[in-house]
Amino acid sequence: MNAYAAVDLGASSGRVVVGRLGAGRLDLTTAHRFTNEPVRAGGTLHWDVLSLWAGVLKGLAVAGPVDSVGIDSWAVDYGLLDSSGALLGNPVHYRDGRTDKVWRVVAERLGEERLYATTGLQQLPFNTLYQLAAAADSPQLGAARHMLLMPDLIAYWLTGEIGAEETNASTTQLYDVRARGWATGLIADVGLPVGLFPPLRRPGERIGPVRAELPYATEVVAVGSHDTASAVVGVPAAGADFAYISCGTWSLVGVELDAPVLTEVSRLANFTNEGGVDGTIRYLRNVMGLWLLQECLRSWGDPDLPALLAAAAEVPAFGAVVDADDPVFLPPGEMPERIAAECRRTGQRPPADRAAVVRCIMDSLALAHRRAVRSAAALSGRDVRVVHLVGGGARNALLCQLTADACGLPVLAGPVEATAVGNVLVQARAGGAVRGDLAALRDLVRATHELRRYEPRGDGGAWDVLEGRVG
Repeated sequence: MNAYAAVDLGASSGRVVVGRLGAGRLDLTTAHRFTNEPVRAGGTLHWDVLSLWAGVLKGLAVAGPVDSVGIDSWAVDYGLLDSSGALLGNPVHYRDGRTDKVWRVVAERLGEERLYATTGLQQLPFNTLYQLAAAADSPQLGAARHMLLMPDLIAYWLTGEIGAEETNASTTQLYDVRARGWATGLIADVGLPVGLFPPLRRPGERIGPVRAELPYATEVVAVGSHDTASAVVGVPAAGADFAYISCGTWSLVGVELDAPVLTEVSRLANFTNEGGVDGTIRYLRNVMGLWLLQECLRSWGDPDLPALLAAAAEVPAFGAVVDADDPVFLPPGEMPERIAAECRRTGQRPPADRAAVVRCIMDSLALAHRRAVRSAAALSGRDVRVVHLVGGGARNALLCQLTADACGLPVLAGPVEATAVGNVLVQARAGGAVRGDLAALRDLVRATHELRRYEPRGDGGAWDVLEGRVG
């Protein structure tokens, strides 16, 4: 069997997964899992990138001989290299507040209509454009010669090759979604040197052989290096009439298209057009996702989650709901208190206990999923008949069932490891172990993974009322 290592870096943890393919089989094994703990220093929230690098090296050593390595991670964050190729400080975390007072000023100066017409991106205060604008006068940016997004930085350390994979580049708000290249006019107008942005590469391209840090000789292959791009490859859809929810710390909710939707209605709805594998467009919205639950669990000292979810399932529905996309929930810390405060602000009684808080989060996320699925279908003209929910949220039976109820559509949950699956399949296709288009890759996912189906309950009337209440 052919073997491929998927390096998957998430906002709270990283792992190296080995995928083995052969004779209609696709087996995944986690070689190594490691934490991703941000560090606050000097008032700034950073990623501990050297800890991540150590985890990657250990994971690849444990993985043993593989045909190739592919790297994916979260979007927008970057490292800066000087003229010698050295990293200029730890990358800053997108949840750091440095862009809070910058992004609106920059967006107004460049023009929100122009930004959307060029990049097709949802306005988020932490987009790479605004991070770089916030760093405009810093010595680091002045000394920088290359900006590498997180997967490209790891690939550089492994191979010595500088480049930018396009699915992740498309999340920066500095990428022209129609021309499929860097938006050089925008880059110049924001006052950044165009040379800071490296040559683009596409999923499936060979990056280069691994340098001597690893005991096993292999090569690195570009995959959908934005983790959602890989996850969408791993969606086991049959046909085009599907919406996807890649559910983890964030829920990325949308449809797959052949071309971007750049209408004014789409811009005002804050939908994003990001690059996908094989030239597709991931037309989606970022929903706050399981971040709300993760932060509550952290505040509570990490209690038993299955027990909490079971208790939450017994709590009456719609006791309290919040807008899961409200920016008030974006920073870390004191999440239960912020949920309670938001309930009070909107005239609701705050949840009485932990189970009620969890039920509030689950109802609120399901409602956010409903809004995003319905908006994606309406704005794109895509007929949606089924929702595929992949990623860690596929384990959450309560959320999956509530999402089916809220959307009024069947939800197919799984695979949990969709990102690693998509990463591995793009590598395998590049190496000739599998063939075909995205439909063929998804046929293999369906044939090798067990999915759980959730049918909607009720007529959706209660969710209509709830949407009006939150809206």
